[in-house]
Amino acid sequence: MTATTTEAQRTDTGDRPVLEATGLVKLYGRVVGLRGVDLRLYPGEVLAVIGDNGAGKSTLIKCLSGAVQPDQGTIMIDGRPRRFTSTQEARDAGVETVYQNLAVAPALDVTSNLFLGREIRRRGLLGSGLRMLDRKAMRDQARQFISELGITTLQNIDQAVETLSGGQRQVVAVARAAAFGSKVVILDEPTAALGVRETGQVLKLVRDLRDKGLAVILISHNMPDVFETADRIQIQRLGGVAGVITPQSHSMEEAVAIMTGAKTIDPQEQTLR
Repeated sequence: MTATTTEAQRTDTGDRPVLEATGLVKLYGRVVGLRGVDLRLYPGEVLAVIGDNGAGKSTLIKCLSGAVQPDQGTIMIDGRPRRFTSTQEARDAGVETVYQNLAVAPALDVTSNLFLGREIRRRGLLGSGLRMLDRKAMRDQARQFISELGITTLQNIDQAVETLSGGQRQVVAVARAAAFGSKVVILDEPTAALGVRETGQVLKLVRDLRDKGLAVILISHNMPDVFETADRIQIQRLGGVAGVITPQSHSMEEAVAIMTGAKTIDPQEQTLR
């Protein structure tokens, strides 16, 4: 997606962020997790969040996904203030998160993993009384999800996840988030420990999600992946925001320098929208 396309989509949506965080603060005793962090994410955009260890990346996505509650600050979805007290509340609001450990069930098949926690029951007494699952409906919907997302690496949805490659497992986790995340998908290091080919498959899926209008937050240490995929890059440092740039405005070397504190960014250079 080009910058022109992204700007056009923002015009169509009134240039309003689908997700906006303002002044997020999170303290763990005397340890500062976040110190006044702002973030804006638009429909049809990939926003990469990068930073060294201790920069606040994990704390930020935990606040956005409802895993922890910020001590101060505001989170808004489609312009409405929201306060998530659980990850389920965030999911209900359309924010899905894929954590680094994937949280897939290896012994279950692809379909069961896609509907994990959202299983479809049979109609009538079989579903309400006996709590029997409608496996055919779930398989049909799983095939539809995978087809709509353009995923070609999962040929057999009845295959156990433990028999899949690392890249295919990551695709299952991302597909589950995309299928139910109506607004925002947050990906925490989705290409960690993957080979070159599998990394390419996952990044293609990220771009496909963006092209379908979803908003994606990509947490990554891999600078080539970030600069290949992201529309904007938010750089975290010591719990705060060191700058917001784009792959067009700054090089990878400059991004790393800002991330480590070797270079500071002029506020006028920042790409906030």
